[in-house]
Amino acid sequence: MDTTEAGAPRVVAGDARPAGAVRRAARELALVATLFLAYKVGRVAAAGRESTALTNGEWVWRLERLLRLPGEAAVQQPLLDHHLLIRLANSYYAYVHFPATAICLVWLYARRPADYRWLRQALAVLTAAALALHVLFPLAPPRMTALTGLVDTGSRYGPAVYGSPAADTLSNQYAAMPSLHVGWALAVAVALVAGTAGRLRWLWLAHPLVTLLVVVATGNHYWLDGVVAAVLLALILAVLPRRPADRRPVPAPGSAGRLRPHLVDPRRRPGPRRRGPVGSTGRGPRWGRFRPPGRG
Repeated sequence: MDTTEAGAPRVVAGDARPAGAVRRAARELALVATLFLAYKVGRVAAAGRESTALTNGEWVWRLERLLRLPGEAAVQQPLLDHHLLIRLANSYYAYVHFPATAICLVWLYARRPADYRWLRQALAVLTAAALALHVLFPLAPPRMTALTGLVDTGSRYGPAVYGSPAADTLSNQYAAMPSLHVGWALAVAVALVAGTAGRLRWLWLAHPLVTLLVVVATGNHYWLDGVVAAVLLALILAVLPRRPADRRPVPAPGSAGRLRPHLVDPRRRPGPRRRGPVGSTGRGPRWGRFRPPGRG
């Protein structure tokens, strides 16, 4: 039986891959566009509610004091004497949030498709829940609340992410709770810890911890903003289906090379094995069968 046909490539499956990749990319772009439109709707819904957002900011600050949480100023004040550190914190807030999430999604999309789908779904649900809270509970960040004593480090030391709230038409600055910076960073860390191996994978948790300190130090979020984001993510992960394991395809019989028929010495006949000449090992077909001298 000829076994060389098992390794023949499948042309039909290979030709279908580009079309499937285009459809998947189109779906991902549609999801991003939907989230962006929802964010814009939240920005419009927050218009005209600035006084309510400021009042809610004072209420959250007083609640934190009742809960014995440390003041946000305890994190910001030591950094104000070191302009380099405060600029690093502002840069982390401005330039790490979206790129880190995008890089993680691209890497998971290419290497861990199951983890990618799981993280994408978690981020979509988390963002939708956060936008609903932003509309229901507008909250001014601590840098806008005079009761906190915090300063806007972005506008004072740079780089600045936000402009004047009255002239800002791209972002909703009265959407401090929950903190999507903390929520997305925690979701990314959980996905990377679950999708990588080794004890060093737990270092991914440093990303949400640093993000929490940065958003507080820059005056963009309260402690409770990060706590609410973590609680929301935990509830979402408890409701969503468990993360499926990546199924690695089993290689085809011909993927490791063409099969070769078993080689059998044509001179060898079935029957009891005979010894070769004296000193020989009798290994391999090259020794042949022992023939007594004078015969043949």
